[in-house]
Amino acid sequence: MFIQTESTPNPATLKFLPGKTVLEVGTADFPTADTAGKSPLAARIFGVAGVTGVFFGTDFVTVTKGEGIDWDHVKPAILGAIMEHYQSGDPVLAGDHAGGSGHAEHTGEDGDVVRQIKELLDSRVRPAVAQDGGDITFHGFDRGVVYLHMQGACAGCPSSTLTLKMGIENLLRHYIPEVTEVRPVAV
Repeated sequence: MFIQTESTPNPATLKFLPGKTVLEVGTADFPTADTAGKSPLAARIFGVAGVTGVFFGTDFVTVTKGEGIDWDHVKPAILGAIMEHYQSGDPVLAGDHAGGSGHAEHTGEDGDVVRQIKELLDSRVRPAVAQDGGDITFHGFDRGVVYLHMQGACAGCPSSTLTLKMGIENLLRHYIPEVTEVRPVAV
């Protein structure tokens, strides 16, 4: 098995491409080792000292390392953990867990606006940030402000504020006049 790696705009995060499907649909975010219980693959990767976050897309695994940890020291062990997982035959997600859209539900007013926001995120934003090993999902909409959750390589990325303000905010404001601002949220 050959696993490709790619750098991301976030220097603390690498994207691993195992050449196999990781998730059939959606994404899965494991921001801490405590959240990895439902995923044998995430648990294996968190077993590598220095790993602080794991994120799955349809064909990639994004791994975030701690500050002061050198990629040269952890990358071989991460590659080994991913290889070991795929050789084991274990599922990526255990039980009935499946990757989802990641978007928060929105009920009540502004349903049409929220639907448009989610469509633009899914068609224009998420494919682009997936190329960089991350994801951005809808968290809420209130009085013109769109709240987005950044995951994978996007979480903690030095250029994430610029991406939100200059890219996503401008895009949403252009197509949806009701949008006045975009803000990140931590979940």
